[in-house]
Amino acid sequence: MSYLMQKIRYILLLLTTLVITTILTACSGATNAKIVFTSSRDGNREIYVMNADGSNQTRITNNVMFEYVTALSPDGTKIAFVPYRVDGNCDIYVINADGSNQTRLADNVMMMIGLVPAWVELAWSPDGTKIAFVSSRDGNDEIYVMNAAGSNQIRLTNNTVDDLAPIWSPPR
Repeated sequence: MSYLMQKIRYILLLLTTLVITTILTACSGATNAKIVFTSSRDGNREIYVMNADGSNQTRITNNVMFEYVTALSPDGTKIAFVPYRVDGNCDIYVINADGSNQTRLADNVMMMIGLVPAWVELAWSPDGTKIAFVSSRDGNDEIYVMNAAGSNQIRLTNNTVDDLAPIWSPPR
């Protein structure tokens, strides 16, 4: 896939993430709901948190790396994200919503193509105990799941084509 196509996929993913987060926030009716987003307003792409009305925009990461995909845990206390590393590999990290306790969960989940991840998506389970993600670590995009602490990483798909967009159904 061309660099331009990868970049377009990435931009669409970011826009989709922001729209879905905004819709879920609006539908929840919660006045203390938060929106998590990435911005390069301070010179480097970092993760920010703001109130649902746009107030209190706060940067919570300050890394040499660029932060990409973000996913807010169902209880709003943790953010899973993927930073770009200098060596071109990407890992999955989790950080508390206040910016404390940044922890790496999974290594080398994908390679970068230029400044664009090959593809990555993160989705917390409704109970917050697991994270589904897309990884190209085995040559093409496959769907994996792991415990929220990063253990027990299991590949769920194994195809010669890309598998993308994991999302959990609500609990019944």
